[in-house]
This record gives sequence, structure tokens and C-alpha cells, in this order.
Amino acid sequence: MYVRFWGVRGSTPTPSPQNLRYGGNTPCVELRPCNNHLFVLDCGTGFRQLGKALMREAGRKQIRAHIFLTHFHWDHIQGIPFFSPLYNERNHFLFHGFHFMSESLQEALEGQMAGPYFPVDMRAMKAKRHFHEISEESISYDDLLMTTKRLNHPQGCLGYRIECEGKVLVYATDNEPGDGRGDRNLRLLAEGADVLIYDAQYTPEEMKAHRNWGHSNWKEGVRVAKECKVKKLVLFHHDPDRSDAEIDRILKQARKHFPNTVAAKEGMVVKL
Repeated sequence: MYVRFWGVRGSTPTPSPQNLRYGGNTPCVELRPCNNHLFVLDCGTGFRQLGKALMREAGRKQIRAHIFLTHFHWDHIQGIPFFSPLYNERNHFLFHGFHFMSESLQEALEGQMAGPYFPVDMRAMKAKRHFHEISEESISYDDLLMTTKRLNHPQGCLGYRIECEGKVLVYATDNEPGDGRGDRNLRLLAEGADVLIYDAQYTPEEMKAHRNWGHSNWKEGVRVAKECKVKKLVLFHHDPDRSDAEIDRILKQARKHFPNTVAAKEGMVVKL
């Protein structure tokens, strides 16, 4: 299977000359298992570019996808209104996410398109849309196994372990270390993974000033990768104020402790 990164930035989109190399779009990751089915992890502003690419690829054929959301903060859902395949009636999408307080998954996603926040609501989207609520569980999709665990993030967040034909990808963004349950769950997900995509928004020095913001740093990613015998670590969810040069410096530091580390950038493909 292969993984393509369409958005790697955290908190808010920040396209600027200082970060063109790594990119300024917020989280969206495309996953193609061996059966070439389409899975999407998060729907930040990178989701818009993925939609354009899928339209070019499909032509007049139907687009079908499973879409998995970690949580409902804006940077992880704000690409949905701009995802062009959702406006075509021949397409079919199944959204997966957790039940948030009194709102269903569908209500949580439709809320960002309600007035006065957007000119049209989700009824403008003619594609078939289904909403499946998940919690901490394991789900099989043909030859792919998806395992979910709660991470430590304000209002909740799911981490994903994806297994297919002996390969393991872990997507664990938006996690703050120091919470017993969250730390245990992260390690259960990451154990023996071929690739760990991990939140590295802050530097270790910045963590003290950002307690309870729900993010982590490269040093914690290295610690988890070593403890869990991960093969490749991908630093993800870069801070919106982080320039390309600053990410380069963070990557250099991380590689001193865990050589097989890369920093996620838009367009990057990782093959498993």
C-alpha cells in the first residue's frame, strides 16, 4: 500500500513563501491499500487538492472512498466544503468518526456549512453520503484491518492503526503526552509499526507554554518510535509559524536520535 500527503500543517492553513517546500495545507492523508480502494485520513484544506486529483483520475467513473476523521477541529474538517467530488451525484462516500457530546457525526460535519458560516449547506452535495460512528474498536474492510484508540486531545481524538498484508501504518496526530490512558493507547497503536505518522507541532522547549493544547514534539515521537520498535517515523502537523528552514532543523535533531525519520511534506509518498 502507499500513503500520499495532501496536507501536513497544523491548526490553520498557512501558504507562504517561507513554507512552500513542506506546504501550508492542513491535515489530509490518502491511503491506497493493495486492493487500490481509497481511504482518506482527515479532511483539512489538503482535502481540496485531493478532490481535484481524484476528479482527473476518475474521469466519468464513480469515486468511492472511506473517510476517517480523527476529530472535528477546523484544521481537520475545513476542506470538506471544497471537495469537488462531493458535489457529483455519481460518487459515494462513507464518513467515519466518533459521536461528539450531543451531536451525531453527521451533525458535527454539517454544522460548519450551516449559516452564517457558509453560503450553501450540505444539501448542495449530491454525492451519496453515509456517516458511521466509531469508538475504540477494530474494523475489517476486505483485507485491511483498522484499529482505533483514543488519544489525549481537547474534545477527543482518535488514533488509527491500519494493517494490510503484513504492513502496519499508524496515524497518531493531535496527541499530548503525559496522560496515562493516552500514552498507553498510543503505544498499543504504534507497537511494531512500519510507519508512524506522529504529531510534532511543537519543539520540546515550547511544550511548557502549550500545556493542554493537545500536541506533541519530535522528541516524544522519537521516544515512542524507539520504545515500540517502529521502522519509520514521520513528523507531522507542523506548527503554522514553522518555516521550511525551521522544520529542517527539527528534522536534523530528530535524526540524531532516530535516523529513519522524515518530515511530512505535501506530495510526499511513502510506500509500505
